[in-house]
Amino acid sequence: MPSNIIEVKDLRKVYHIGTEKVVALNHITLDIQEGEFCCLLGTSGSGKSTLLNMLAGLEKPSFGSVRIKGQNIEKMSEKKLARFRQDNVGFIFQSYNLIPTLTALENTAMPLIFRGMSRRRRDAVARETLRRVGLASHLAHRPTQMSGGQQQRVGIARALVSRPPIVFADEPTGNLDTKTTREVMELMTSMTEDFGQTLVLVTHDLSIASYAHRIIHISDGNIVRIERNRKRMAK
Repeated sequence: MPSNIIEVKDLRKVYHIGTEKVVALNHITLDIQEGEFCCLLGTSGSGKSTLLNMLAGLEKPSFGSVRIKGQNIEKMSEKKLARFRQDNVGFIFQSYNLIPTLTALENTAMPLIFRGMSRRRRDAVARETLRRVGLASHLAHRPTQMSGGQQQRVGIARALVSRPPIVFADEPTGNLDTKTTREVMELMTSMTEDFGQTLVLVTHDLSIASYAHRIIHISDGNIVRIERNRKRMAK
């Protein structure tokens, strides 16, 4: 039986805006297993993106704990946390976040630079990853020379190239049309499964959530329901 790779206990996030106190997350407790595709589903302002930021160590909680691979990330220094993310986490963004002056190959290889990998080796690994996302003929293309779907494929390749155990995706299909959305979701799902990675995805779209093993419904900073996707769990 897979073990928990992410463990969240009694998590709260409170923002102070002037004299007003805004509770963004309210006593969240959640476990996510190794190799699981877990979707955080909710409307705008529900707290889903805030929860993703807490899981990824991009923000610190006001109360509670976030354990990843047995380590409490909220207690880490910024330097240690940055290294931990570098070794264990990949990110896929709605706006792609590609460096405009770099080619698809160079953007994809970026995470490998911080691993101390040689230029020849990282180019070979990045080239193979781009081949898997269907962009073997676009290695020298810059972001402005690619469609939105192609840019997001580069974003996926960059997130997966170092084979991190966890991938976080924040509305990764928000800027894509319906056909491209389906292609990107199928690609992201199949590749993370092939690599045995845990995927945590944020969306407001139930059709996107249907790709996940579990759907965590979030409203007003609370988990209101956890739904197991029987069709996905049976695969």
